[in-house]
Amino acid sequence: MIDLKDITAKSFENLESEEFQLKLEDQNVILKLVEVVPLRSGERKGGAFSMVWQGPLQPSLEQGSYQLTQETLGSMELFIVPIAHNTDGFKYEAVFT
Repeated sequence: MIDLKDITAKSFENLESEEFQLKLEDQNVILKLVEVVPLRSGERKGGAFSMVWQGPLQPSLEQGSYQLTQETLGSMELFIVPIAHNTDGFKYEAVFT
C-alpha cells in the first residue's frame, strides 16, 4: 500500500485519464482520474493538491475512505467526497493539505 505522506501532485500528473479501481465489498468500481490540481496552501511535506475522478451513475458513493488501486502506483486508502453529479455519473475529490 502506498504511504500517503510520500505522494505529491507530480506522482499523479501523468495519470490523468487513467482508471483507478475502487474496491467495495461486493464489487469494484472504475473511477477515471480527470484532474490533478496543485493548491497554494498546505503543510504537507509534498505540497497541497487535489484530485478529481469521474465515476459511474451507479453505484453512487458516499463520502468516506476507500481503497483505490492504479496499475502503475498500486493501492492506496483515500478519503473521497462526491462533488458533482451529471448525466455521465458522479465526480469525486480527494484533497491533500
